[in-house]
Amino acid sequence: MSKIQKLILGTVQFGLDYGVNNKIGKPDKKAVTSIFLQAYDAGIRTLDTAEAYGNAHAIIGQFHLEHPDQKFQIITKLPHDVTGSIVYKVDEYLSELHVDVLDILMFHSFTTYYQNATVIDEMMMLKLNGKIKFLGVSIYTNDELLKVIEDDRIDVIQLPFNLFDNFNKRGSLLKLAKEKGKIIHSRSAFLQGLFFKDLHTLDRLTLYCETELKMLKKIATNSNISVASLALNYVLGQNDIDQVLIGVDSEDQLHQNILVTDHALEDHVINLINQINIKNEDVLNPSKWNQLKQS
Repeated sequence: MSKIQKLILGTVQFGLDYGVNNKIGKPDKKAVTSIFLQAYDAGIRTLDTAEAYGNAHAIIGQFHLEHPDQKFQIITKLPHDVTGSIVYKVDEYLSELHVDVLDILMFHSFTTYYQNATVIDEMMMLKLNGKIKFLGVSIYTNDELLKVIEDDRIDVIQLPFNLFDNFNKRGSLLKLAKEKGKIIHSRSAFLQGLFFKDLHTLDRLTLYCETELKMLKKIATNSNISVASLALNYVLGQNDIDQVLIGVDSEDQLHQNILVTDHALEDHVINLINQINIKNEDVLNPSKWNQLKQS
């Protein structure tokens, strides 16, 4: 699989205002259509979405209606509060998205997975009936990863992996997951744009990782590449990660990401990144950022 084919295009930013570094808000329908067309033409074949992502399902479904020869494989996630029949919900998803099968149906969090264990029986039936190809869980912590690894019913694990949340923190468990036959998808390659923050306008969040952000910029400068290229190629180069989820706000941003994927990082650069060790784990979890900003 080529690096481009390993990419999954996220859609949360098409349904919601999303990302610490997003200055333009949600793209309009014309812009999203252009992004989807460019992604498909480049070789990206998978979209990541969720019921919780505003009207993202409807946006994807409309694109599929208007471009039936350019249908994407779909990863979508159950809501955090799982209620009602999963069979009905999946039929609703298929209708909204205008696809015949969900490539992956995921629990949106480990908590959702843990609190709705009985739902998995329904999901397994949908898998047997050909409406779902794989079952997955989106997790954050290594403790969660260890627990999900042991569940043979779960095919796919989606987890953060990036320049900060790196091999130093995840590597051994990724190898264990692959030994157990899991498909691994990473997200937060750019940590919601944190890596691109202007160091001259630091806020309370970035003060917690100012030293490490400066290290990244120095590594990128010394390697004569952009921080975006450093971030994306670091994750794409991980043998134990099957696919990499990225988000973009514009067609130009997608184009730039596609352009940088042909760069292979040298071993000494990877070693420097692997030595980065964020002490405050809350920096790695965007759901904790508001607390950091207020502390």
